[in-house]
Amino acid sequence: MPHVLIVDDDPGTREALATIIAEDGLTTVTAGDLREARIQLVRQTPDVIFTDLKLPDGSGVELFEDLDPQSGVEVIVITGHATVESAVNALKMGATDYLVKPINMQRVKAILSRLPRAGDLKAEIGNLRGELRRMGRFGLMLGNSPAMQEVYDQISRVAPTAASVMLVGESGTGKEVAAQTVHQLSLRRKHAFLAVNCGAISPNLIESEMFGHERGSFTGADRQHKGYFERANGGTLFLDEITEMPVELQVKLLRVLETGMFMRVGTTREIETDVRLIAATNRDPEQAVLEGKLRLDLYHRLNVFPIGLPPLRERGKDVDLLAQAFLDELNERHSTKKHFPQAVKDMLMSYPWPGNVRELKNYVQRAHIMSGAESDSTATVPLQISLSKPAAGTAVTIPFGTSLAEADRQLILATLEQCGGVKTRAAEILGISLKTLYNRLVEYGNDASRLAEGEADDESRALGDANA
Repeated sequence: MPHVLIVDDDPGTREALATIIAEDGLTTVTAGDLREARIQLVRQTPDVIFTDLKLPDGSGVELFEDLDPQSGVEVIVITGHATVESAVNALKMGATDYLVKPINMQRVKAILSRLPRAGDLKAEIGNLRGELRRMGRFGLMLGNSPAMQEVYDQISRVAPTAASVMLVGESGTGKEVAAQTVHQLSLRRKHAFLAVNCGAISPNLIESEMFGHERGSFTGADRQHKGYFERANGGTLFLDEITEMPVELQVKLLRVLETGMFMRVGTTREIETDVRLIAATNRDPEQAVLEGKLRLDLYHRLNVFPIGLPPLRERGKDVDLLAQAFLDELNERHSTKKHFPQAVKDMLMSYPWPGNVRELKNYVQRAHIMSGAESDSTATVPLQISLSKPAAGTAVTIPFGTSLAEADRQLILATLEQCGGVKTRAAEILGISLKTLYNRLVEYGNDASRLAEGEADDESRALGDANA
């Protein structure tokens, strides 16, 4: 039977917690300070510890020093409103969750309902690591490069806790998939996972979408609507592009994080919610704070456990692994047997993939469609990386003895032609600055002018390509 240690200097709090926990079928012991708590730890190692942060002889976080890191003991810290920041620090140290005084007993029950699954969760994480070694998969995520191994390690550590997570990475790096993996490895996995793109909702509707609204609360509100926080109760809410959320709404989001309470638009009745937040952005969050796009206090509350997702160009052979996985999925769906010839694999590995995993997936789908209806094992997938009009060929032949300057000229002009004259795109592929590219084109004179129609056209073409 699970055993719980309750550490609090207030007898009323100890008694209330002991009563509610006993109703859940767990055994309990209590302590009024650190000294008594350590005595109880020696007598019997608990499965769960509820501890106040402020005790007569020290801080509750000091108990972490008395616990074996491999013991799997779940620690829930208790704090007053004035010391919520201390609770966040405790989460960083390994606490599973925290409660704010006066303690909400419904929240205690919600925490207890998740705790018995913690052992199974750790076993599942261990199984995922075995799958990673065999197949390069970690839950919903794919790739076994050193950069991704570090991400998996961070997810393994934070997923079973209640800590908020901040995912930072370029567009297309798989932030939502990472968020789903955190959820599936968490104690909330049997509850809802809801994702919302903060930049895709009208500023006039985002508060209603987040918190819901009552019938008649504004023009067009012909029925009651439950928002994301209400529908995600008990589960995980993924806020993508958090820096695009209006600043005035960020204040209300911060209040939900601190109190677990919110109000639908059109009412003053508070509703309780128990939601874990995972936020994501493709910006530098600290720069977003400086620019006024993200409130500093909200940033600190969301950034309890930051995870950086690497761009695809830094993931080495994961490109080949991902491309093959996407192709296998299409072959299975369409009953085909297409494959990549080695030359195409080599070119995929040499391309920088500015659109990251999303761009690679789109390319594989496009290549699968363009390869025709063949379904035999010799069918090949053509390469068409350029996002603008394709050039006649995809390779530059440079004879032996060609000077480096001439080879440089041919490569730059061929790349510019392959990119339809879009200089920003060509510079990105070549790995040089736009200024360097302009300097080279000035040197090449008429040869370059036929490929590009001017600086102003570059930007319009690039925007057209991005929207294609």
